[in-house]
Amino acid sequence: MKLYPLQGPIAEADATLVIDAKARNTNETSGPINFRLPGRVRCEGTWSSVAPKEVSRQRGLSLTLRDTGGRLGRDTKTVAGVNNGEIYAVCNDGTRVQGNFISGSGTTSGTGQATDTNGNVYKLLF
Repeated sequence: MKLYPLQGPIAEADATLVIDAKARNTNETSGPINFRLPGRVRCEGTWSSVAPKEVSRQRGLSLTLRDTGGRLGRDTKTVAGVNNGEIYAVCNDGTRVQGNFISGSGTTSGTGQATDTNGNVYKLLF
């Protein structure tokens, strides 16, 4: 992930700064995230994404030799679409960073926005 400062003290000090954030477990729906703000301020937290699910139920009588006695069951599968996600991190100087993003189902790319408690606004891309 990359954080691009858009507004606030960090953007005013260096508009070209790009903050690299390392997100782990990117094949899952959540995981740890860590990065450093200017001044060697270390931040650690969590990212999480909600994947839409589709649930179907089966019930009834089956007269085939394979499934005599009927079928009962429930299937859950992930459906294609846009997933909503969030990041939250706490830094060693007390700064808190919180943001929201969207990503495509089955991808490790997305876009969003984050803010911190020091008045900075970031564009979030990955």
